[in-house]
Amino acid sequence: MLPVLYVAYLLDYHYSAMRIVEKAQLMSASEIDRTIQRLAHEIVEKSGGTKHLALIGIVRRGVPLAQRIAQAMRGIDGVDVPVGTLDITLYRDDLSKVAPQAVLRSSHISFGVDDMDIVLVDDVLYTGRTIRAAMNGIFDLGRPKRVSLCVLIDRGHREMPIEAQYTGRSVQTSDTEIIEVRLREIDQEERVVLVDRLEH
Repeated sequence: MLPVLYVAYLLDYHYSAMRIVEKAQLMSASEIDRTIQRLAHEIVEKSGGTKHLALIGIVRRGVPLAQRIAQAMRGIDGVDVPVGTLDITLYRDDLSKVAPQAVLRSSHISFGVDDMDIVLVDDVLYTGRTIRAAMNGIFDLGRPKRVSLCVLIDRGHREMPIEAQYTGRSVQTSDTEIIEVRLREIDQEERVVLVDRLEH
């Protein structure tokens, strides 16, 4: 088994040997905002209101998305839906694939999950591994009544039988393409772009 630092070095070398080219803008700032408003309405409607409802954002960009959806729900129901954050890197079965270097961040869920209607929020749904790992994290904390998934973008290429109940937009992609969700809270800009990886 290769040492973690050596694996990180190899991954870092591989990524540096690739060129990232932006191909298209998929969503503008205003389109992201309208999509979040729609998702908030869908979740409230399908959940029968906000009672027992809680959002859990997956670190990183799932967190500001969950916070924005909760803010939109406040405008719908006048209720503050609790928002937690879940760092799934501790639960990955393929830790070296998280990034060139594995990064551990904090998790914070200040409410009990037992008998709650939990909505996991993430930016992009891809293979499904992140969501499976996040569900492991939730069930380590208790037994919710229901767990559903909300994503801004579904890009396909699933490796597991996991689907989102709430989807902002579905985009067909190739294996080399990447969808980057850029949010002002993290990236200081607001848009969704399709990029491609090209070998040097």
